[in-house]
Amino acid sequence: MARITRYSKFEGELDQLDSSELMQMIQEALLGQGMNDPYDPDPNARPSMDDLFDAILEALAERGMIPEEQLLEAMQANDVRETALGQQIERLMDKLQQDGFIRKEFGDEDGQGGAGQGGEATFQLTDKSIDFLGYKSLRDLMGGLGRSSAGAHDTREYASGIEMTGELKNYEFGDTMNLDTTATLGNVISKGFDQLEESDLVIRQAEYNSSAATVVLLDCSHSMILYGEDRFTPAKQVALALAHLIRTQYPGDTVKFVLFHDSAEEVPVGKLAQAQIGPYHTNTAGGLRLAQQLLKRENKDMKQIVMITDGKPSALTLPDGRIYKNAYGLDPYVLGATLREVANCRRSGIQINTFMLARDPELVGFVRRVSEMTRGKAYFTTPQNIGQYVLQDFMTNKTKLVN
Repeated sequence: MARITRYSKFEGELDQLDSSELMQMIQEALLGQGMNDPYDPDPNARPSMDDLFDAILEALAERGMIPEEQLLEAMQANDVRETALGQQIERLMDKLQQDGFIRKEFGDEDGQGGAGQGGEATFQLTDKSIDFLGYKSLRDLMGGLGRSSAGAHDTREYASGIEMTGELKNYEFGDTMNLDTTATLGNVISKGFDQLEESDLVIRQAEYNSSAATVVLLDCSHSMILYGEDRFTPAKQVALALAHLIRTQYPGDTVKFVLFHDSAEEVPVGKLAQAQIGPYHTNTAGGLRLAQQLLKRENKDMKQIVMITDGKPSALTLPDGRIYKNAYGLDPYVLGATLREVANCRRSGIQINTFMLARDPELVGFVRRVSEMTRGKAYFTTPQNIGQYVLQDFMTNKTKLVN
């Protein structure tokens, strides 16, 4: 059972602030929100220790947790770090390291080890931190759905003898004999047991919970951060929440993550948390191709792709490895290659559920076509509600009766 932490209004010294509560306060900053230039994004950017200091300072100020005299001193100081408030924040950062939530690192001498100048200290999120952020994201999203916990997701099929549903049906050859004695006796008591026929037997049905393999395709093209809002950080929060949900509630399921941009690559959930947007186009076909390769390795009843994007396909990997790009309209060459990958998904029995963060008329038509081809679903969402849509869709797959 997951550990539950209850928070109340903070009344005390900042040094007494619990690391888990601090993590909750700065969770979006930890995922890199606002720490990349939207007009010149660096895919290799990593938040620095200075960014962490600023995030903690902002979080404390927003919540009114800084004593008035310390706040006044900090506002008048040339360097906040030299004030009493700055020293307390430094101690909080040290506590995050000591409690195993972050790991401090230094860039290479040539500056390629992270954001900022060569040698500037950055930080990496640990496995403990990833698990915490996934748990918090899931809990927040489930609260938005009006649920306190999640159970196993339903499937499109029923099979007698797995999990009782309360629904009754007449027995047919091949069904497990989960007899409902009351209904069966009602059918034969008036005519006598010596007249019992197969058609008199009534069984109680049960749901069949299948195993599922999911690949989450995350668009990290330039548009995901360009138009005045960060769409990528909410997408990463959804991914962390889904990973935590599957790990804790659906141990028979698998989930993998693919970033698609000019090309596509699989990333572990630990690396996904600090992935960044780059000056990229949208190679949807490349993402779908890699997702299919990953799903073919899975021996699961259900295989699905969850695609989170805000843009039309605008790039394509050519046979010789070069990247063909066209950001203006739906290029017929790019569109054709993308739809061929969609058709391959359909032939392989892979459903594509698309969560679109934009409503461009061309995009609407493209997404609807993808959904129709694979009998998937399309959702036109916003960064504020995408998490609830993704989780609701994952947990409420429709069911049907099979005999």
